[in-house]
Amino acid sequence: MINLTVPLSSVQPMSREDKEAQEDELLALASIYPEDEFKRSETAPGGEICICLDLPPNFNVAIKGDSASNEYIGSFEGIVSFLPPIILNFELPPGYPSTKPPAFTLSCKWLSPSQLTHLCHRLDELWEKYTGGVVLFAWMQFLKEQTLEYLKINSPYEIQVCGFAGIKNNSEIADTFSATGPAQAEIRDDRAIQDMESVSALIECILDFNEAQQKKCFDSKSYMCNICFSEKLGSECTNFKDCQHVYCNECLKDYYTVQIQDGQVKALNCPEQKCPSVASPAQVKVLVGEELFSRYDRLLLQSSLDLMADVLYCPRPSCQTPVMLEPGGKMGICSSCKYAFCTNCKQVYHAVSYCNITSEKLLLVRDEYVEADEAGKRLLERRYGKDLIIKAIEMKSSEWLQMNTKLCPSCKANVQKVDGCNRMCCARCKENFCWLCFSVLSKEDPYKHYSDTSLSCYDQ
Repeated sequence: MINLTVPLSSVQPMSREDKEAQEDELLALASIYPEDEFKRSETAPGGEICICLDLPPNFNVAIKGDSASNEYIGSFEGIVSFLPPIILNFELPPGYPSTKPPAFTLSCKWLSPSQLTHLCHRLDELWEKYTGGVVLFAWMQFLKEQTLEYLKINSPYEIQVCGFAGIKNNSEIADTFSATGPAQAEIRDDRAIQDMESVSALIECILDFNEAQQKKCFDSKSYMCNICFSEKLGSECTNFKDCQHVYCNECLKDYYTVQIQDGQVKALNCPEQKCPSVASPAQVKVLVGEELFSRYDRLLLQSSLDLMADVLYCPRPSCQTPVMLEPGGKMGICSSCKYAFCTNCKQVYHAVSYCNITSEKLLLVRDEYVEADEAGKRLLERRYGKDLIIKAIEMKSSEWLQMNTKLCPSCKANVQKVDGCNRMCCARCKENFCWLCFSVLSKEDPYKHYSDTSLSCYDQ
């Protein structure tokens, strides 16, 4: 916000008519515009007016900074629905509206000082037209409805921000900002202020303001939830940006809560059938709350690590910290508990020594352990160690898995086919794949694969 301090040359008596006209005008503005658009000064007859322009659909904005300058670095190009407001700070002198115009400054982040100078001159012309009458509402209407046309601003619109730091007063020749519009003014008006710190700050401001205004518009409208078929305000709904589908927060919360509790953290997508849009972590956090989101975040990280071939978990049951492995290395070192272990047998690292039991011997130990009574099992556990026995039992499970299941081509989880067709759906990552050739199938039409006559899976 820019604070306006306008020194009045002398304190003049104010006529009763002017005082009443000023008060009526300020009261009228306060009743017409919300507080975020009009703020009346508490110390002087004046205030601040924020004017958001109505942009045409698909308005494209480009910002290209001067890479040769340390102060302005960055660029942006994209379609926006809203741009930061033009801010009119004003103070009403004792002679307004009968003889004197309002003192004002005009500031904006994305209009150049030259463009703002043209607008200042246009406001002066409107005052001349309205001399003797109040003019603030006419100024606001002009700025909101005619700024783009008056400055001949069309899409695509490039905001150029070169050389701003070198201009300090109106005795200098026009700023080096170039803009499409009326002929550049030779002298910059001191009332014209481009409120911009840097290109990066300008880009961030434009993106943040556009997002905030879009949410404000969304929150104020009503939408039909396609789950409960109730009509609710946008403030009670969630909008998926990619597909623009809208559902009420209550239904989405129930939908995602069940999935997170079941560990299906990679399937938090739009509920619309066959829609590939995925809820952002920020949306999930707002919907399900801190406690359930912590579980979601933990499971999501774990599922991602499970897909990484160079990551193992620390073998210590009390630790289980993910450990990054060196390419081709046989030793893992836990960053948390400092345990060094063999990546093959998961026992204490034994350098060049072989793992202490062969796979053939492990099979014999497993069979002996399965057939032994309780005393025999305790003896085998003391002889070989409980961890090795567990590994032997797991080996039996691995053999069964190898004989009866296949690996999901996406996340490598074991998938068993009990009956039915050859189109499989992985319970972990929800990927569709072919049981025969392991091809990943289309989410929109997974059975299209079996209609391709060039494939061996045709009609299978």
